Amino acid sequence: MTSTAHRPDRGRPGRDETPEERADRRWTDLLQELRVAQTGVQILFGFLLAVVFQPRFAELSDTDRTIYVVTVMLGSATAAALIGPVSYHRLLTGRRLKPQTVTWASRMTVVGLVLLFCTMCSALLLILRVALHNSVALWLVGGMALWFLICWFVFPAWALARSSSTRER
Repeated sequence: MTSTAHRPDRGRPGRDETPEERADRRWTDLLQELRVAQTGVQILFGFLLAVVFQPRFAELSDTDRTIYVVTVMLGSATAAALIGPVSYHRLLTGRRLKPQTVTWASRMTVVGLVLLFCTMCSALLLILRVALHNSVALWLVGGMALWFLICWFVFPAWALARSSSTRER
């Protein structure tokens, strides 16, 4: 039987892992999640950096330029937060701190997701303001922000609450 198999003879469900094995598994899971998020952030950030070099950039209003600067700064902070766990891991490798590394890298990833939410909303606001030239842009961004919140945070929180209530029965 593998070390990650369910062992009913132990009287508890779940994996039978040492703290180190659990940290290794959680780190691998986190890396897979980061690969998805980092790719999207890098593509979005690359497009954001290119915008300033487009001829129409000079035509943006002061408000739109401010939104652009905020969006670029948020994109930069997002990239830092989502790439940060790799640096954290690299600098602490071999120091027998894997469980702590995974905990801090997970926290940094959640911060990165919140920053990504802000970056996406800000980028949408800029694009829709330029495309629509009216207040409909704010309503569309608000609707999309709500959708992001539901997909990224509400559904997982709901699943967690549901799982907790199921276990209590």
